[in-house]
Amino acid sequence: MQFSGYIFDVEGTLVDCVPQTILSLQKSLSDFGLTIPYETLQLYAGLDGDQALQLVAPGLDASARKKVLANRASHYRQTYLDKVEALDGVRDIFQSLKKSGGKIALATDCKGPELRRYLSLLNVSDLIDAIACGDDVEHGKPDPRLVGLALRKLGLPGSHVVMIGDTPYDAEAAQEAGTAAAGVLSGGFSKETLLEAGCLTVARQVHDLIAALQPDAPRSSEAAE
Repeated sequence: MQFSGYIFDVEGTLVDCVPQTILSLQKSLSDFGLTIPYETLQLYAGLDGDQALQLVAPGLDASARKKVLANRASHYRQTYLDKVEALDGVRDIFQSLKKSGGKIALATDCKGPELRRYLSLLNVSDLIDAIACGDDVEHGKPDPRLVGLALRKLGLPGSHVVMIGDTPYDAEAAQEAGTAAAGVLSGGFSKETLLEAGCLTVARQVHDLIAALQPDAPRSSEAAE
């Protein structure tokens, strides 16, 4: 169907930063004496940080988990934030969606310096109708409240809106919030994983995905095979 609202995740979907966020968490865990393989952390990229730590480091109590996450954020900001880049074609896609009457929201767990940096990189603030971020909710995805807040800010029925993200947790949050879900491979998850999580379609990056969801959008390559 033709959607009239589009809710986008940011990290891994619009900004190429997933490896850097994983490496930052790995470094933070190492600082606390824990060695966790990158491949294990990749499985939980995009999951609410506290939930992810409960899975990969079950011996940490709530206070320790909070310290690990704060350390991770500090390391990411100092080491990677100024070096990450936006994925290709985001402004062109957003312009096309707006020209066709679409409304656009961001639903991202990030906040503060990260969100400001990403918005600067993307150069799409004039095209965004609503933002729901980590400052607005206590829990990250797959908790649906972040996507639900973005949906309410758009003022559209959930059946007319699709949430676009790079993780199965984005898809789970979207469905719980009452929207459709679509996925991109830029976050490191497989097509099969994203489809199993409920994505109606999956493509390599956002420009390919929107070309499938909205035929008039710019097309640069085929959707993921």
